[in-house]
Amino acid sequence: MGNESHDEYYSKKLQAYHSYTQKFKLKPLMLVILTNLFTIYIFTGPLSFMYHCSSLSPPESNSILHELNSTKAQLAETQLLLSELHHRLNSTNLLVQALLIDLTRQQDKPSSSNGVVKVVANDDSAAIVTPEELNIALGPHKLPFGHSPRIGSDEIHTTIGAACMKFHEELHQYMAYEIGGECPIDDALLAQRLILKGCEPLPRRRCRAKSPTNYVEPMPLPDSLWTMPPDTSVVWDPYTCKSYRCLVESKNKFCNNCFDLQGMENGRLIFDDGGLDFGIDQVLATRTAGTIRIGLDIGGGTGTFAARMKERNVAIVTSTLNLDAPFNNFIASRGLIPMHLSMSQRLPFFENTLDIVHSEDAISNWIPDTMLEFLLYDIYRVLRPGGLFWLDHFFCFGSQLNTTYASMFDRIGFNRVRWHAAMKLDRGVQKSKWYISALLEKPII
Repeated sequence: MGNESHDEYYSKKLQAYHSYTQKFKLKPLMLVILTNLFTIYIFTGPLSFMYHCSSLSPPESNSILHELNSTKAQLAETQLLLSELHHRLNSTNLLVQALLIDLTRQQDKPSSSNGVVKVVANDDSAAIVTPEELNIALGPHKLPFGHSPRIGSDEIHTTIGAACMKFHEELHQYMAYEIGGECPIDDALLAQRLILKGCEPLPRRRCRAKSPTNYVEPMPLPDSLWTMPPDTSVVWDPYTCKSYRCLVESKNKFCNNCFDLQGMENGRLIFDDGGLDFGIDQVLATRTAGTIRIGLDIGGGTGTFAARMKERNVAIVTSTLNLDAPFNNFIASRGLIPMHLSMSQRLPFFENTLDIVHSEDAISNWIPDTMLEFLLYDIYRVLRPGGLFWLDHFFCFGSQLNTTYASMFDRIGFNRVRWHAAMKLDRGVQKSKWYISALLEKPII
């Protein structure tokens, strides 16, 4: 009995020993198996490229890194694109809702002559219903040959001033016409009113502008420079005066006898008094002969600066508006180049192209300071190095002379070739009204 108990005790001990040794035998085996599995995973799994990269030559490694960076950049661009598309989708949903609301309101009203309507978002994200003709004018228009690498798109939009959408009622009126017919008689005043508000450029239209009746061929150069053009060269409907003689006799309020080519206008810009009045020949003499060839006259009235320059083989484009008089027609009749352009629009010239920019009276303190600074930088942009900005009779108050304008001109980066400031005495010294005439140069770096 005692022996059986003793044998049973030793049997249990022996089994425990075998179990214990078996565990120690399995642990190394499991360790070997796990190590091999991990090695296989490293060399064949997602991290295998680390091993292969370590065995690649430097050029091959650089190539792989470049591809990885490129892929990362493409992923970032895709995320931005998806974000933009999401934003556009939200905006579209809002516009569709606005359209449905407007259509519900309009369903009991007679349709307009322009038919279908469309929602356009203005700067304040408000919904504006535009007539079909304006829709067609604005586009987008699909390119006939598909995607253009030069444009980076398969469609193109026509340009229109951002401010146009703030005056959508007047814009609708401007775009209301018979397609293929004659444009409305009073649209010249409407167009100019929109331009003066900053709606520039205006959209193109599909109507024919009215032509003058009994039109005659213009006078040839150079006689046309100083000869009054015929009244039949103008459509007089939008203007108070109905003839050039009326403009001469009434002295148009927007210029000082500028239509009288045989009067004061004939003597302008010739004589240099050493003060505010610079002479053209003295200005041209500051540059090497023949290097002033092309330029711009901002707010050039009836084009006399361009005419004087034409006589000296310099081609000048004159920007002007038709402020209750046919300024553009008058300039063209003289054989010069007018441009119907306001102060608000970016100058339509490329960088570093013009030899000279001139402005008399048009640029003054009536322009808001920030807008003026943008304009001056735009003039600097289009002038070539060594080009001249002739600022002729800039008007301001004495308190503004040095604190505002002199420092502004210097800040733009012009060099002063000539600078003269004088008080305007016809209204009294106490008014402290001043003129500045300056000849400024874009530096040659």
